[in-house]
Amino acid sequence: MPDSAFTPSRPIPYGRQHITEADEAAVLAALRSDFLTQGPAVAAFEKQFAEYIGARYAVAVSNGTAALHLCALALDVLPGQRVITTPLTFSASANCVRYCGGEVHFADIDPATGLIDLNKVRALLDAHPQGHFTGLIPVDFAGLAVNLEQARALADQYGLWIIEDACHAPGGFFVDSQGQEQRCGNGNFANLAIFSFHPVKHIATGEGGMITTNDEALYRRLLRLRTHGITREPADLIHESHGGWYMEMQELGYNYRLPDLNCALGLSQLARADEGLARRRQLAARYDAAFAPMPGVTVLAPGHAGHAYHLYVIEVADRKGLYDYLRTKQIFTQVHYIPVHCMPYYEGLGWRAGDFPLVEEYYSRCLSIPLFPTLTDEEQDYVVACISEFLTRIKN
Repeated sequence: MPDSAFTPSRPIPYGRQHITEADEAAVLAALRSDFLTQGPAVAAFEKQFAEYIGARYAVAVSNGTAALHLCALALDVLPGQRVITTPLTFSASANCVRYCGGEVHFADIDPATGLIDLNKVRALLDAHPQGHFTGLIPVDFAGLAVNLEQARALADQYGLWIIEDACHAPGGFFVDSQGQEQRCGNGNFANLAIFSFHPVKHIATGEGGMITTNDEALYRRLLRLRTHGITREPADLIHESHGGWYMEMQELGYNYRLPDLNCALGLSQLARADEGLARRRQLAARYDAAFAPMPGVTVLAPGHAGHAYHLYVIEVADRKGLYDYLRTKQIFTQVHYIPVHCMPYYEGLGWRAGDFPLVEEYYSRCLSIPLFPTLTDEEQDYVVACISEFLTRIKN
């Protein structure tokens, strides 16, 4: 039973940003500086984020969706090309291929982790001639890292590029075959990786995203594509410069820049990223311990050391009942995700419910419960107690 002495002072959402006085001071300093956009805070954020992730290069962009789109453009996704991704993701992971006219194909998940099942990816590749598919977009779902060493071996065998969607996993890692920790987005296996700085993510900039890579040519192209396809770099110019003002639009790009204000906030948040990650893992361990003996609850992928815990996902038989009940207790959970192939747009492309039974079974049971660094132990205990109370009621 929930502790009758405890009443939440405000609603408890599944995720919440943490803004400190240091964050406010950083944004105020940017407001008072000479640059509100295209200034030094952008380069500083890129440099420090690349160092944090362990990649050579980073490119700040307006949001995670823009990051995915630019990655597809930089890798020259063309109309009719086929790319494989997971149906368990936000639709942007697939949409970036469609923006370029490519075709999206899906491989079902491993129900123990929620990650794309690389064995099913291999089966899909084996069922078609070499060259039928051009790329793979694995997603580090909920913060759990895909084994990109294995994905890279598969990609090399079949001639695929890899975009790692690491929006859920800054600071997450997997352990490779040599026993080394490989951080999400470090560029050792994926051609490109992307991150999101939406408020419920680990690092909040309001809106924002980042692309990381170890490939200098891709990095330089991303810089152009981010800013209308324009370059001012003397070494990259096609024609002779007319003077200090000269610039060239060399390809069709976009305005996907991230302003200095957002980057200033990102720099401040990045400074305590490890602190937030440690708290997420501590909260996840407390949930693991609470749910282990609780009948009727299955935890998705408990106890993984490299898990970044953007989300904490449980599975229950009466998901809607629990969702509605928790709302009456001021606990606001979320569902991640409605499978992409079940969205009306993708149904219009020929996909149907029933195509991927494992992700559909997962979807019928999954619920993301509150997890964010400022969640207190008392609030967390209240969440657990309310879930226990609901399960006891429906059992009786």
